[in-house]
Amino acid sequence: MSLDHSRVVRDVTTRLPTASTAVQACQATVAALGRHTPGRIAVLLWVHDRLRCVAATGSWQVFASVPAGVGVVGRVYASGKAETVSEVTDDPDYVPLRPDVQAAICAPILDPAGRPIGVVDLEWTTTGVELDAWRDTVEQVAARLGTRIGQLGGPPAETRSEKLLRHASALTVAATEPDLMTAAVEAARDVSGLRSAVFVLDGPAGPWVATPSLVPDELEARVHAALAGAGRPLLERLRSRAHRSGASYTLGEGDHPTTTDQDLLIAAGVRTLISVPLGPTELCGVLLVGDTRTLRPDPTTVNLIELLAAQSWICLERLRGLARLREQASSDPLTGLRHQGSFGERIAESNPGRTALLAVDVDDFKTINDTYGHQAGDRVLVDLARALQGALRHGDELYRIGGDEFVAVVEVLRPEEAVGIAERLTEAARQIGRTISVGVAVQRDGESPDLTLRRADEALYGVKRQGRDGVGLATGG
Repeated sequence: MSLDHSRVVRDVTTRLPTASTAVQACQATVAALGRHTPGRIAVLLWVHDRLRCVAATGSWQVFASVPAGVGVVGRVYASGKAETVSEVTDDPDYVPLRPDVQAAICAPILDPAGRPIGVVDLEWTTTGVELDAWRDTVEQVAARLGTRIGQLGGPPAETRSEKLLRHASALTVAATEPDLMTAAVEAARDVSGLRSAVFVLDGPAGPWVATPSLVPDELEARVHAALAGAGRPLLERLRSRAHRSGASYTLGEGDHPTTTDQDLLIAAGVRTLISVPLGPTELCGVLLVGDTRTLRPDPTTVNLIELLAAQSWICLERLRGLARLREQASSDPLTGLRHQGSFGERIAESNPGRTALLAVDVDDFKTINDTYGHQAGDRVLVDLARALQGALRHGDELYRIGGDEFVAVVEVLRPEEAVGIAERLTEAARQIGRTISVGVAVQRDGESPDLTLRRADEALYGVKRQGRDGVGLATGG
């Protein structure tokens, strides 16, 4: 017997008025359709930045969420037009979750203004389905569902858990610490509903207040300034309290006794504060999320902020680990100086007429190795690298490009300035009981950096021939 499709539409139409939320309306629609077809049914609504499944049969066989433009459902949502896919294997956009689906019908859900807000999607694993009749039915059902959702105020708002998931994804792709702090601050504001968020991180000199790259909220700016000027002991107490309890504090109510660090925050305008640890130890830091309103954060909010803080710390550790690996890959493990690879990158950015290369060679280094051994030679290189770095100006760069060969890259206005810097290097070497020979060359117009370095080496060997422990300027440079 042929299915009475008008009855299907009537069943949905009868159930929709009983729904008091958009989600209940979608669930009622799925339940009504499920009485008339064994097909897999799903309703997806647009929530913030993607289609999210809010009702379905066989929920393990549907996508929980779909990004914009992905799959048939994304295509139908974007076009606002229903589609019949009679052979899903022939559709390049179809994304299967089970291998036996034969055909699909997807119709957009439109709001009263005609804008897409979601889709109704049906899939069948059997053949012989009256696809034309079902398409008309699905379009009618989607239209009625859209009307009811509009009456109920539109699609549901993004839940805080969904917000946290979205922000967690943003944290994982942050490329720098400022970017990460910015993403984490935005996430903390959004998930908690509070105005401001500030990170107190730990560093070599103790706790410090991290500065994200986004423009701070007015309260954030005041809290940041107050904490930055508070001194290390107070920051350590604030951090310790969070790691002992991870509690939520409501501040500024009546005459309740407060601590010194709380008084500092109250003076900055904080009336509500969620304080949670970032990582497993006190040295990780603390996340402070606050507001100028006197509120009482519920346990769920605190739990979500704790999850956000933990994710932020994991991502921060990942960034720092990658930075350490990059540093190890680009640095000489003995002296800590940049090595040949990064030197090549640096001189590729040289400025003819302004960039000078100072080729440095340790005098009698082979004798040191032969007489006292390689460990003694290594100590000489480490001490010399430290001395030479100390003699350079801010912005000058020193590289180790060979056994006892160094190159300094300096920006100068005239060759005499480069010679003066080279003489400072020779004096620094003498101060630690060593001597060096230095060749100086300023890059000429149209000259490759490799040729400039070759002229610096020639000047260096000229110094060697004249008795070492001196500086030579390359001819014409």
